[in-house]
Amino acid sequence: MKTLRETIADAEKNHVAIGHFNISTMEALWGIAEAAKNVGVPVIIGLSEGEREFFGMRQAVVAVKGISEKLGVPMYVNADHTYSFEKVKEAIDAGVDAVIFDGTKLPANERLEITKQCVSYARASNRDVLVEGELGFIGVSSKLLDTIPEGVELTEPKEAADFAKDTGVDMLAPAVGNIHGMLKNASNPRLDIARIGDIKKSADVPLVLHGGSGISDDDFLAAIKAGMSIIHINTEIRVAWKDAVANHLSQYPDDVAPYHILNDAREAVRTIVEKRLRLFSGR
Repeated sequence: MKTLRETIADAEKNHVAIGHFNISTMEALWGIAEAAKNVGVPVIIGLSEGEREFFGMRQAVVAVKGISEKLGVPMYVNADHTYSFEKVKEAIDAGVDAVIFDGTKLPANERLEITKQCVSYARASNRDVLVEGELGFIGVSSKLLDTIPEGVELTEPKEAADFAKDTGVDMLAPAVGNIHGMLKNASNPRLDIARIGDIKKSADVPLVLHGGSGISDDDFLAAIKAGMSIIHINTEIRVAWKDAVANHLSQYPDDVAPYHILNDAREAVRTIVEKRLRLFSGR
């Protein structure tokens, strides 16, 4: 199987994007894996600090690699939104393919130094572990929102270029109009496509779009064309999972078999992910 670095290079060459989907349960993982198998594309499985505390970081690595081998589809593990060097180190030691250090709430100099520390530790490992940095602010939680998160701050192209050069990160997640979560009663903001193109030219590293739930198909395609190589989706599949479980229990209130109840959630996740993968890959 190709490394994640090679897979990202292929995506950039072919002007497509890799889907990144978060999990905290096995049926969600199976749904994502089956979608990737059906479409015939690689996927990245992400776990935030909270998600991997619930699932287990090492357990997630083992589960993803095992299902990847069973289905014959490339699947990679990413330690999503990690807020300290200690947690980055823990994830790398557990066997992830990539890790994000999120220092968006830190002073610029502290964010820079810890990001560099994370890159140094990844380089010293005996594997090709990618490190992603994040600039700007798009909110912190994958949930349904009443309003746009306070303090949203866009990334400037020169800032991105300087950060990428000074830290040596392999990937960069900029703020370009995207937000974490989905607005309940309105469409999410439109992406600043020109800004994506400017950041890609300036930083010259693969770009990652966080907060993909709620973004229009047209904006996704324009963002990929402008230089986005990875797209994160979480809230959409959380909502699909929850609705499927609620619908099953509403129809079958006496059902107590988890494999009945959660099979509907697995299928709901597969449906959402397959649709997204076909859009991102042009298949």
